[in-house]
Amino acid sequence: MKKQLISLGAALLLALSLNTAWADEYSDAIKVFKNAGQSGGFFSNSYGYALFPTIGKGGFGIGGAYGEGRVFKKGTYIGDTSTTQLSFGFQMGGQAFSQIIFFQDSRALKEFTSGNFEFSAQASAVAITAGAQAAASTTGSSTGTSGGQNDANTKGKYTKGMATFTVAKGGLMYEAAIAGQKFTYKTK
Repeated sequence: MKKQLISLGAALLLALSLNTAWADEYSDAIKVFKNAGQSGGFFSNSYGYALFPTIGKGGFGIGGAYGEGRVFKKGTYIGDTSTTQLSFGFQMGGQAFSQIIFFQDSRALKEFTSGNFEFSAQASAVAITAGAQAAASTTGSSTGTSGGQNDANTKGKYTKGMATFTVAKGGLMYEAAIAGQKFTYKTK
């Protein structure tokens, strides 16, 4: 009985520390975006946002990416989201980045959380912790540049009710590819 209580206590302690680390990952990503130029202002004037602390991406001819995140409505956590991406074209390497999608109004949030939502047709180039990208997608066209987590600079605006920002975390990826990014949503 004593061994079981010790094991249970150790398991609880481990679970609490993992949950804290997971929460810190989100807090750290929010801090990066709040301090990264224009994206910081979106926190106070958006209806909500989807935050992906880390999306991993890799490819050689055919590529893929995956990340998990959370969706917030007026600052309150309302559910979980994930993203997958498949790309075709000239690409080589791997990278990790953080991504945030701001929703201008309830319509944009509802569109994102309605089930399977997609962005498509993007081209980008990211090297180490500095990057440049251009995208033409279902949400319109956008461009942006960023440094690493400590010196990121973002620029953007709402297009069809959404504004997307990324900050490179590391890696080396050269890409001139057509890609589709799909999102799923599940209430908490």
